[in-house]
Amino acid sequence: MLAGFYSPADAARLLQVASPKLRGWLNGWGSSAAGPIVDRDFKEARTISFLDLMEMRFIEAFRRQGVSMQTLRAAASRARKEWNQPHPFALSRAKYLTDRRSVFAQVAEQQRDQVTWDMASGQHEMWDVIEATIAKGVEFDPASELARRWYPLPAEFPMIGIDPAVAFGKPALTEERVPTATIHRMWKAEGGNINRVAAAFEINPDAVRAAVEYEIMTAS
Repeated sequence: MLAGFYSPADAARLLQVASPKLRGWLNGWGSSAAGPIVDRDFKEARTISFLDLMEMRFIEAFRRQGVSMQTLRAAASRARKEWNQPHPFALSRAKYLTDRRSVFAQVAEQQRDQVTWDMASGQHEMWDVIEATIAKGVEFDPASELARRWYPLPAEFPMIGIDPAVAFGKPALTEERVPTATIHRMWKAEGGNINRVAAAFEINPDAVRAAVEYEIMTAS
């Protein structure tokens, strides 16, 4: 399995989500009986996989729309069982949009979660927009229907992707297969000389510039 490897800090930076929130989604909450939402690939370590990361994108998007943690947890559990898939929130929107909406509607009815019930059973257009937003910048494997590559900022940096088959899933120039962090470090060491870095990696100066700008933009 090409998993990708991320620390909680890596995931928080990529998703722009606070680390404590991510830890709850991954590990549950020690102060309550509530368990995790994500069925992690690396259960005995702090490491987060690429598919874990994709599921957390889904969770964050629906949390912003007011879907409760209880509903998300129950929907994930039901989908895992019904589809025999440990990562139901990393599946292609095209194939699973209707099925996912149905699962959420059923769970929301049982949980008496009116917000999610309205969204999943009535406001189909709103649901479609949310799902389309989540899927933006994601490429899916045609065989498994699971996410296989993510472009976190497709409009600003279309050449920078996150692919578990490249650089252990760290942000990288997809064609050149060079991590953006590696390029940024050399750029700093070379005093900001774009052409010297481009020559060292045998890549286009524009690619170096994009990698540096990406690292600077996402550093905060």
